[in-house]
Amino acid sequence: MCFSLSLRLAQKSSQILLRLLSSRATRQYLKVSRSKPAVRIIYSQFLGGKESTESFIAISKVISKALESTAVPNTAIQLVTTRDVIPQLLAQDRYIDLVIPRGSNELVRYIKSNTKIPVLGHADGICSIYLEHTADPEMATKVVVDSKTSYPAACNSVETLLVEEAALETILPTVAEALLAKGVSLRCDAASKKALTARLSSHSSVILQDAEEVDFDTEHLSLVLAVKTVPNISDAISHINFHGSHHTDVILTSSEPLAEQFMASIDSAGVFWNTSTRMADGMRFGFGTEVGISTNKIHARGPVGLEGLMIYKYKIRGGGQVSLDYGEGAGQKSFKHEKIAF
Repeated sequence: MCFSLSLRLAQKSSQILLRLLSSRATRQYLKVSRSKPAVRIIYSQFLGGKESTESFIAISKVISKALESTAVPNTAIQLVTTRDVIPQLLAQDRYIDLVIPRGSNELVRYIKSNTKIPVLGHADGICSIYLEHTADPEMATKVVVDSKTSYPAACNSVETLLVEEAALETILPTVAEALLAKGVSLRCDAASKKALTARLSSHSSVILQDAEEVDFDTEHLSLVLAVKTVPNISDAISHINFHGSHHTDVILTSSEPLAEQFMASIDSAGVFWNTSTRMADGMRFGFGTEVGISTNKIHARGPVGLEGLMIYKYKIRGGGQVSLDYGEGAGQKSFKHEKIAF
């Protein structure tokens, strides 16, 4: 069943790849022949655990077969099954244009530290939600629970809940009860633990845990959530920009001005208002297959689809124009530039 599913996914991937490669723009961009090395144009590496070996073999075979009807050599798709060749690949910065690591924090950090090739990706997914006191309790509960429990091991799962002091006794208890009911371990700072202990049942309050500073710098990847109290939005923004990983962060509030302030001030690839961190996904954004998620500040950022892998090329179709024809002197032509009003 697993192999059959992988084969169907591979066939779908090959159809998408064929459509991409058959487009006029792509053919003009590639301009490759079978006698030229393909790795400089397209290099796809599949590497997974031993439990996924058969799936990767099926996917690579189908995509390689699909390339036979294009100008791209099917050696552009290469299956790597052992990790000992990775250092050799990472040394090929003359031939490989981009590395997109998908895997553990350790894998991504290793690749970033051991190659000169540009790396598109992220190492950590320390996502935070700021719970402001005007947020609708029912909506806030739904969003926080989804952000933590729908897939705790995902990089877009929330790891830190920042609670405004004014929301400690009003909204937080409802959110906490729902999280505890889903089996989430809450690691609380002193203020949030005190507020919850006073309002939750004895059974719920006894399982609250004390947070340590390291909890606010940790991607737990499990049903663990660090809870911290902040006096206002400014402190929430400062905390996220210092402790976060610039992946995805959320504000829950009914105040549009506060939401806009938060979204403008947080230095992350994705900043949301009243929606789950789990919405940070290429498929959910409508990009199709998600190639990766980037926290880089140059070129692609956030969820990346096929379009995010493209780079700029400037074309001028002229009629003999030269630079000295243009300027502010006598007889010179002027550019049709628009002045920017400040």
